[in-house]
Amino acid sequence: MKWVKFRIKTLTEAEDIIISTLYDIGLEGAQIEDKVPLTAWEKEQMFVDILPDGPEDDGIAYLSFFVEKKEDGSLEVNGETTDEEQILAAVTAQLEDLRQWMDIGEGTVTVDETEDIDWINNWKQYFHQFYIDDILVIPSWENVKVEDQDKMVLHIDPGTAFGTGMHETTQLCIRQLRKYINKDTVLLDVGTGSGILGILSLMFGAQKVVGTDLDPCAVPAVAENIEANGVDASAFTMMIGNIITEKEVQDQVGYDCYDIVVANILADVLVPLTPVIVNQMKKGGIYITSGIIDDKEETVVNAVKAAGLEVLEVTYQGEWVSVTARKN
Repeated sequence: MKWVKFRIKTLTEAEDIIISTLYDIGLEGAQIEDKVPLTAWEKEQMFVDILPDGPEDDGIAYLSFFVEKKEDGSLEVNGETTDEEQILAAVTAQLEDLRQWMDIGEGTVTVDETEDIDWINNWKQYFHQFYIDDILVIPSWENVKVEDQDKMVLHIDPGTAFGTGMHETTQLCIRQLRKYINKDTVLLDVGTGSGILGILSLMFGAQKVVGTDLDPCAVPAVAENIEANGVDASAFTMMIGNIITEKEVQDQVGYDCYDIVVANILADVLVPLTPVIVNQMKKGGIYITSGIIDDKEETVVNAVKAAGLEVLEVTYQGEWVSVTARKN
């Protein structure tokens, strides 16, 4: 399969309006290339830090639109047959109209032809094996080096939606889990995602893990990562649903039966979650939270205390916070 790529050089401040304008003529799914760093909010939403730090923002952006090229050489936009020249003329005309009332920078358009585009796997070039303290985290497309054979190895593939362990919040949770897990630990992982926290908990010696997530895609993601790590699948149970609002999920998860609850979610979710989740915890149970940007620390700490939990420790990594508490 071949694609024709229309690439526009513009300014970062013009990205949205150009994308919206070209959407109206049938060009969708823009690929954005710029040097704008992620905001704290964007990091909090994404949770996946697979990209290295980039160079300083220069205000320049490149927007690429892809149109499939048929065997006869024609293109199709909005269900109508067209060609490169017609699309280029339409894009150029739209850019010139925009230029009349806003700065779009250079506004030039280049046209290239490209072979099959692996939309799902292209990002893998950015994700390589790394360490969380003495734990080696490695994707399926890389091999464990000889010098790492004696280390604890976590094989993890994030798929298209879930975390890899590179994010600071995940690492904060992992360090806290290692402190409190023992051979009798029954653990609840709220917002399981790829299963990294639950799988590592079993590797640390936990007896059983129950995971909950809103996204049904978490089920196959966890199953694949369990298999990749040779973990006993019968020790890890996944449930889909909203434990905050759905009584049936709360009932299915169970009450007063967890030694540890870990929740690496957003601070705004931890606030309503905490007074609910105390009912799932045993007396003396440990509550490990993260996903908390530093300016939300007080909000989460107050919610934890309001739920009757004792704050044991607050730990930090970068601009992220983890709050660990106990049900007395």
